Amino acid sequence: MPASPARPSATPPERLAAGPLVLRRVEADDAAVIAAAVGASLEHLRPWMPWATPEAADLRTQLARVTEADELWETGAGFIYVMIARDGAPGGLSGPGGLSGPGGLSGPVGLSGPGGRRRDPDGEFVGTIGMHRRAIDDAVEIGYWIAAGQTRRGYATAAARALTPVALGLSGIRRVEIHCDEANAASAAIPRKLGYRLDRVEAHEREAPGERGRRMIWVWGPAGGDPGAEWSTGPTGRAARAGAG
Repeated sequence: MPASPARPSATPPERLAAGPLVLRRVEADDAAVIAAAVGASLEHLRPWMPWATPEAADLRTQLARVTEADELWETGAGFIYVMIARDGAPGGLSGPGGLSGPGGLSGPVGLSGPGGRRRDPDGEFVGTIGMHRRAIDDAVEIGYWIAAGQTRRGYATAAARALTPVALGLSGIRRVEIHCDEANAASAAIPRKLGYRLDRVEAHEREAPGERGRRMIWVWGPAGGDPGAEWSTGPTGRAARAGAG
């Protein structure tokens, strides 16, 4: 279960532990691995991610996205992390899978990887995860993607578990959401495992070929009113009973 939120903060930590992972703020040195992972995984990403195009596999595109991520971080609008499997954890570089929400930015650095890419000193790249503030309300949306060869190892679940209390600890934030299309069962399993509650399903315009056009809105936060004991010590009641998928 995600831990309790700490005192409100304007920005999250740039680095944090997440079970078998290290989550680290994305940086320019990550761009080459991001591009390589996307390029190796376009067929897997296309059903769910509108940004999964050959252009996204270009180093220049990913460098531009890191610059955009820096701007989001500095303004407090969004916080993008690379997920690194710690040395000793099963891992390796491959294409993404296990996808949810806004994304398309990810990958680590290192010392001497294949194709001239440096290997991250913390371990192997497995995907990215981000927190995105919404200007219209007091929510943060978490989105993620996992390298195809790294799926079914609990990485996205571990990362989302670690970031949920971090998101709730941001100033002015009262709830955290994970969005995914109804057809994306692998992605929906993650908030379900963590005890998020399925708040609603909304019709939306299909943005990727695998989508049905029905968006599931999973929520961690009070069902109304101020956050109380139900959400201060972890998911209980309705949220905890949402499932253990």
